[in-house]
Amino acid sequence: MPNATITTVSSSGSYTFTKHNRDSITLLTGLGVEGDVHAGVTVKHRSRMAQDPTRPNLRQVHLIDEELFDELREAGFEVAPGDLGENVTTRGVDLLALPTGTLLTLGDEAVVEVTGLRNPCLQIDHFQDGLLKRVVGRDEAGNTVRKAGIMGVVVAGGTVRPGDPVKTEVPSGPHRPLERV
Repeated sequence: MPNATITTVSSSGSYTFTKHNRDSITLLTGLGVEGDVHAGVTVKHRSRMAQDPTRPNLRQVHLIDEELFDELREAGFEVAPGDLGENVTTRGVDLLALPTGTLLTLGDEAVVEVTGLRNPCLQIDHFQDGLLKRVVGRDEAGNTVRKAGIMGVVVAGGTVRPGDPVKTEVPSGPHRPLERV
């Protein structure tokens, strides 16, 4: 993936469905995006906090590939970077094909370890009616396919900007496919 890049970075300090595009974001080791409502050592997503607020936060950073927006646009939806609540929008890397544990170097310093798939909720249909069916579907075998991005934890902090490269380091050994987190 020699031309994989970050196209947009986004964050929000409050619980909003969409996140504001920024000139840069700072990733904090073990926490997530500085100033983002979902940053923290323990879960910060409301549904997860209601279940068990002491669980580790495996959803510190949300990444989506911009190619999803191209696909959605072809299906008649207008979705822009940050609209689905992601922190980092990429182009040129198939995020959904990465195995669990992949390390993503974002820019010069920041490293995010991929923990799993985003499990989209009904809020997506409140954003645009019918969108949930486009980001969650079934394959030929009847298995659930989630396309709303991946989640990760920050293992090395740093500043991330649009135009920064994305480098992938796939773990050795047997690969574990992404599951929802």
